[in-house]
Amino acid sequence: MEAVVLDIKGKDTGRKVSLNDAIYAIEPNDHAVYLDVKQYLANQRQGTHKSKERAEITGSTRKIKKQKGTGTARAGSIKSPVMRGGGRAFGPRPRNYSFKLNKKLKQLARKSAFTIMAKEESIVVLENVSFETPKTKLFIDMLGNLGLSGKKTLLVLADSNNNVYLSSRNLQRTEVVRASELSTYKILNAGTVLLTEDAVERIENILS
Repeated sequence: MEAVVLDIKGKDTGRKVSLNDAIYAIEPNDHAVYLDVKQYLANQRQGTHKSKERAEITGSTRKIKKQKGTGTARAGSIKSPVMRGGGRAFGPRPRNYSFKLNKKLKQLARKSAFTIMAKEESIVVLENVSFETPKTKLFIDMLGNLGLSGKKTLLVLADSNNNVYLSSRNLQRTEVVRASELSTYKILNAGTVLLTEDAVERIENILS
């Protein structure tokens, strides 16, 4: 598979780059994608939720009414979950939601995500992007030239570029990541994935 290389003005540079069929044209594995996205979202959870149970409530331990003869259910503690202000029964406790996935499964999931985006023609290859100074207008102009203004965009760089990152930081629907930071969720969550020429090569090295 070949893709045309565009410059930041949205014009054809006359060059083409080869996209490896083993990454961009496989049979997508939906279950691998599901597991990898599930793990990514689980890892975002803090897991600090907590409610007080009856043993943790501050209150008197005296028996609040006699055992028999009241005509109502027996009650022994004001901290009981059935009482107003009592502890919560089976409430949430702090926990870690993360879980392990094998490296090969995660690679398969990312390849499947790239294949899905390639089939939807949502992958664009750019010549290497570099700004002399961090300036949001430069990034906005680049997106406008590519016809992506206001759209969800993921720009993938081979290595970190502070000026490009800072230029995109104020834009809500845009994200800039290095090839090594790619996740299945970020690929599929974007409307369009912009790959620099160097990033294409770096991704192939990572996923091969």
